[in-house]
Amino acid sequence: MSMKAKMIVDKDFTIGEVDKRIYGSFIEHLGRAVYGGIYEPGHPSADGQGFRSDVLELVKGIDVPIVRYPGGNFVSGYNWEDGVGPVELRPKRLELAWRTVEPNLVGLNEFVDWCRKANSAPMMAVNLGTRGPEEARQLVEYSNHPSGSYWSDLRVQHGYRQPHGIKTWCLGNEMDGPWQIGAKTAVEYGRIASESAKVMRWVDPSIELVACGSSSLQMATFPEWERTVLDLCYDDVDYMSLHQYYGNRDNNTANFLAQSMGMDSFINTVIAACDYMQAKKRSKKKIHLSFDEWNVWYHSNDADSRIEPWSIAPPQLEDIYNHEDALLVGSMLISLLKRADRVRMACMAQLVNVIAPIMTANGGAAWKQTIYYPYMHASVFGRGTVLVPLVDSPKYDATDYTDVPYLDAVAVHNEAAGEATVFAVNRHLSEALPLEIDLRSFGAFRVLEHLVLESDDLKASNTQDAPNRVAPHSGGNAAADGSAIRAELAKASWNVIRVKLA
Repeated sequence: MSMKAKMIVDKDFTIGEVDKRIYGSFIEHLGRAVYGGIYEPGHPSADGQGFRSDVLELVKGIDVPIVRYPGGNFVSGYNWEDGVGPVELRPKRLELAWRTVEPNLVGLNEFVDWCRKANSAPMMAVNLGTRGPEEARQLVEYSNHPSGSYWSDLRVQHGYRQPHGIKTWCLGNEMDGPWQIGAKTAVEYGRIASESAKVMRWVDPSIELVACGSSSLQMATFPEWERTVLDLCYDDVDYMSLHQYYGNRDNNTANFLAQSMGMDSFINTVIAACDYMQAKKRSKKKIHLSFDEWNVWYHSNDADSRIEPWSIAPPQLEDIYNHEDALLVGSMLISLLKRADRVRMACMAQLVNVIAPIMTANGGAAWKQTIYYPYMHASVFGRGTVLVPLVDSPKYDATDYTDVPYLDAVAVHNEAAGEATVFAVNRHLSEALPLEIDLRSFGAFRVLEHLVLESDDLKASNTQDAPNRVAPHSGGNAAADGSAIRAELAKASWNVIRVKLA
């Protein structure tokens, strides 16, 4: 087998424009995502509202355009009214989704304030588990109506004269999951989603709405759920959601790194379901995708099973990510970009402490996990037009996948900046991969930098005591060679090759 790969990209062969919201994230009232994560009033870096400024700086470093809130499983039992108004009057509630106590010190208004500080926008979820259309439209009125009505005037009374103008709304969360409070059949959910969407839009016609897809591709309901739900609410929604997590429980890294191929298949199947319903309804409207939960998640499962219930902000779902996790996250980002024509929003779940790129110590430091880096690189450099990647690569067979290319890659052309960026993963665990990238359609160019995330230890992770054990360097050897770039991709590496166009 010849260990070399070739990639051809042409600026005229495009997939679609990147919607910046594809680099979104997620904050749920779960574990230490909020309390001890974004919010810790006693912390040395806390601002006047109690938000950790050290965390805010790390969030800004990723350039996160949108953040989903307040859940997640949490939202299906949440009364949003508990989180507004004077903090001293807010109730403490038993939170059944994660078996904790929710103190409601942070709610809608505080989260909107935090989003503004983070240069982001909220993606608000409504409770369609224990509640329905009435509460959903009241929440839109409270958030977005200027004034002169009960709920908008209540917002003004709470100190927010200007409406929040929240534009993106999720109609519930994982409603086919038996773990979900108020779980529903596809017909039950399709009807309540349609009715909720109707009255929410009557309050604010400018909003866009996301319907719940199946909770994962492993669900027995998938993909019939998508078909039934869209049959009932196609005209009322703009997006269908997808959720998927991966793990390496069997310690089979070659198979683990191939799992983004399953993500590719998942995306394409949901697109097919959406397009089938478009054809059935003879509609000119196209439903796009919101992949609003995705990540690696498995490290913390054993620890989570031992947490005592009914505490406040226990350390739940605190996966400590290693180098191989960062490689798969890089490939998952590539998968999202390869369907940028239809995946318009995505949320890495989550942002701080809970299966997150950012970790904190209560009262102490904040640091970057390994997965922070591919997420940051894609968000900062992956803006523009995604180009069709023609890849010729040696392949391998894994336990669950066959013909897995060692090279996983995509290119983004930022015409406004006069740049092109190639994101590439070498899945080979023991050999470097020589790569030729044909850029003949671009004319003259020069290589700006070749960033590499690599480690001799696939299990290496970053910790509070060693926060830079796994970090990228700019020592990659990509170089221009006529109309091509030649590079050697280190074994088991994530690569970012940036090109300045003439």
